[in-house]
Amino acid sequence: MGIEAIRRKAMLALRPPADVPLAKWIESNVYLPQAASALPGKMKLWAYQKGICEALDDPGIEQVTVLKSARIGYTALLSGIIASQVANSPAPILAVQPTADDARDFAVDLEAVFEASPNLRGLLSTEADESGRSTMLNRRFSGGSLKFVAAKSPRNLRRHTAKILILDEIDGFEVSQEGDPIELATMRTLTFRDRKIVAGSTPVFDYGPATRLYDKSDKRIYECPCPSCGDFAEIKWADIRWPEGDPDAAHWVCPNNGCVVTEAQKPAMVAKGRWRATGPDVKGHAGFKINALVSPHFNARWGKLAAEFLEAKKSPETLQTFTNLVLGEPWSSGAEDLNEHELLGRREPFSLAALPEDVLFLTLGVDCQDDRLEAVIMGHGRSDILALDHRVFWGPIDGEAVWQDLDSLLKEVWKHPNGGTIRIDAACIDSGDGGHTEIVNSFTRPRFGRRVVSIKGVPGFSRPFLQKSGTKGQLLWLVGSDAVKSQLFARLARGMGVRFGDALEPVFFEQLASERKVVRYARGVPQARFERIKGKRAETLDATVYAWAARQLIGVNLDRRAEELSSEAAPKKAATVIRSKYLDG
Repeated sequence: MGIEAIRRKAMLALRPPADVPLAKWIESNVYLPQAASALPGKMKLWAYQKGICEALDDPGIEQVTVLKSARIGYTALLSGIIASQVANSPAPILAVQPTADDARDFAVDLEAVFEASPNLRGLLSTEADESGRSTMLNRRFSGGSLKFVAAKSPRNLRRHTAKILILDEIDGFEVSQEGDPIELATMRTLTFRDRKIVAGSTPVFDYGPATRLYDKSDKRIYECPCPSCGDFAEIKWADIRWPEGDPDAAHWVCPNNGCVVTEAQKPAMVAKGRWRATGPDVKGHAGFKINALVSPHFNARWGKLAAEFLEAKKSPETLQTFTNLVLGEPWSSGAEDLNEHELLGRREPFSLAALPEDVLFLTLGVDCQDDRLEAVIMGHGRSDILALDHRVFWGPIDGEAVWQDLDSLLKEVWKHPNGGTIRIDAACIDSGDGGHTEIVNSFTRPRFGRRVVSIKGVPGFSRPFLQKSGTKGQLLWLVGSDAVKSQLFARLARGMGVRFGDALEPVFFEQLASERKVVRYARGVPQARFERIKGKRAETLDATVYAWAARQLIGVNLDRRAEELSSEAAPKKAATVIRSKYLDG
């Protein structure tokens, strides 16, 4: 009897896992830890997530692309997909994130999911690397492996093969000299005829990889039935309405028959939704487009999103964030050349001598040429930037005169309309071109405590406006020129967020409009960049970029600064004199 029991248990252990649909398996076996989810406990999939799972179950589909917003549960779904593969279909799995930090964070989060799920606990084990140390980024399980790789390390992609490829936030991937990391990773799956490639991302620009991959798919959209008329329609931002001044009352207007649908009706409507392929002729590549308007999350209710939109539309940068993260839509990169005459016509009657009340800080950007320094003085409000003055200091850059003139400008003080005084709070001086580095450094080094720094412009749209150089011992700062120009041009094109003083001459605007944003193809991959318009100079554009970047050096609280500018400058305290009794006789 004992032998028979052992035999039965052995046969049960050898039996392959039941053929359970992916969505049902995830809901039965995956638990979300409290530290990683607002809804801890057994994972419950929403209707639109189940549609993605059904595509992965289909043997005729080898690639899945998800063009998504935030707040739709995508990361949790990825964890469930990987868990199912580890438990049911052991194979080499490769998860690619934009950076090493992203890869490490995802590995830690996935480990927490396995620990929180009783049926998954202990399935993953650490693999020792060459030095014998254990690492979170290389995991072994019976019959397969799970590796977490950064897209910024394309050489690592060549070291691995994978049957299951997970590409997350692909719009954050950077193309290097070694090629497109998406293509490099995809090549590692070619030996598996039943491979699965899952690529998802919040889109950034309309030329990004997520948008391009979705356009190559069968382009599925999620449609919900109207509770009143029963017609199916995609929930789009254009159909979200609310009374003036009352975003909490936001509702959806059915585009078919004009029915008004309230937030209370949303959960049931979304639960009955369906995926519809708008490009059904495409086979083997399922594309899903989903946004936060259908998310059941409390913080994704329509009234909350309407309030976020009203705040976001105040500037192009925050409006782009709303478009990307809430609507799951790419930001349009198409922009016409700036018109210098139209920009000149936007001048307003203010200057350094007559500042607007909302100016809280002044910054300076300096472009260095062999025979002159060109400086732009910029004012900063709570959201707007104001170009106030453009000054040219003529003289050889290796002489003393131009630097004495610049130092005098840095010491100038102006009267603020609210009663206080204001001076230049920070300055960025270009040291990157023309062999001027040591000359600039000799000027900025003793003034570093006054936020006067040497900078160098570096390409890359994902770079921060300003960051400290990693070079040890150097007081050099790097300006993300493409990132600053991109936001500057977006504001100028939309006529909001940038104001011009009447002291600016036509030459300022001629040089400000000296470049255009274009998309060029390198190794078949579209890449955006700024190109100089033939015959134009760009000194004021560069100086404006540096002046805006200098704002990052100022960490003063806005409300405190406003209070300071609203108070009269304290008079100089008279010297204390103690008279000697001896002198008084």
